[in-house]
Amino acid sequence: MGNGLNPALQRLIEDRKIMKIRRDPALIAAEIKAAKADLKDARESLELKKHKWATIQGYYALFHGLRALLFEKGFREKSHHALLVAIRELYADKIERSLIQDFEHGMYLRQEADYGLKFSERGALDVIKIAETLLARARAILRVK
Repeated sequence: MGNGLNPALQRLIEDRKIMKIRRDPALIAAEIKAAKADLKDARESLELKKHKWATIQGYYALFHGLRALLFEKGFREKSHHALLVAIRELYADKIERSLIQDFEHGMYLRQEADYGLKFSERGALDVIKIAETLLARARAILRVK
């Protein structure tokens, strides 16, 4: 391609797991709004001891916050894994590796809750904390409230 993209990201584009899109501020704002709503719902589910839903909602708060960052760079993902790789490559200078690993851990906890029916209060708390941290980072990078 000769476009200066990292090979992992370039491979995702070639495999159509990531697609180039026009940067759209409204789309970015909608993702941040969805992330905030999901985080609120996750906290409420946790209070109600609905740990499975708190885990899933917390993960989606995380997912939408990071998706806003991907949209900011003019890309759209076709899978959760593609989002992980793209964020790792596109924001290596702004998001520490440990936070990316936290996102990966959140992905695992959501999959276990959703598909394996394995969830706990500790897992829900972990995902919510990861979502709070990464959503705050995404909002700081995007300079939005």
